[in-house]
Amino acid sequence: MRRIRFFGVALALPMLVWQLAFFVAPLLFLVALSFWQVRNFRLQPALTSVNWEYVLASDVFWSTYSHTWINAIVATGVCSLIAFPCAYAISFKLQPRARQLAIFLLVIPFFTSYLVRIYSWQIFLTDQGIINKLLSSAGFSPLPLINNAFGTLIGYLTLTLPLVILLQLFSLMFVDRSLIEAAHNLSCGRVRTVFAVIIPSARIGLVVAALFCFILTFGDFVSPLYLGGGQSPTLPILITDTTKSGQQWPRAAVIALMMIGTLLAVAFASIAYAYRKPGR
Repeated sequence: MRRIRFFGVALALPMLVWQLAFFVAPLLFLVALSFWQVRNFRLQPALTSVNWEYVLASDVFWSTYSHTWINAIVATGVCSLIAFPCAYAISFKLQPRARQLAIFLLVIPFFTSYLVRIYSWQIFLTDQGIINKLLSSAGFSPLPLINNAFGTLIGYLTLTLPLVILLQLFSLMFVDRSLIEAAHNLSCGRVRTVFAVIIPSARIGLVVAALFCFILTFGDFVSPLYLGGGQSPTLPILITDTTKSGQQWPRAAVIALMMIGTLLAVAFASIAYAYRKPGR
């Protein structure tokens, strides 16, 4: 028994060291930094709550915070709704070889830098871009597709959609097919089977996929800036602007800690819901 425990601890040790070195230690430093002060554009160690008071009393912070929430929730909902039919079709309708090809195609976007893909979208979405050129040639007026909420959403989907489809797909592939057959034998239609059998059986994977989408979009800096134009700033953009404004790293640390706290709360709540037993 001691050997088994020692072996288990030895296997878990690298992950523990990684978490301590690259998550816990930077987090503790960030907490300490949030109580420091900037005087004459110089960062000085201190123990004051003035940074927390300034940020939490700022209307700009709370409006940006709510806007970031709305962006992440909308992106998560849209991405999950688009991903589920794709994952369902790949899991239940395709043959094994076609399924392998589909999974390979979903992995290919990760071969290219996310920033490069965002710059590529600018070619399509600008007023003189490919999409509006096609609309103009068809007799339609150009559409505002960039520097707005729609452009930001396109960037979020570029970042998260392949990953969400893969996570949903792997969850759906492990759904017990006998449950689906039993539902059909009980005269349960296709749509009802999806909502009554498949989705509850794959709940953990679906929730985890949505959680990944929320986390990635909540903390994304690229899409709101390059496709959204930064018109309605999000928290990552606010952090950058804060550091540029008088080198206010302590205030930026407060904003970052608020982001981390929010994401941790959402993650714990989502995991608790995903693993909650029916009837509780």
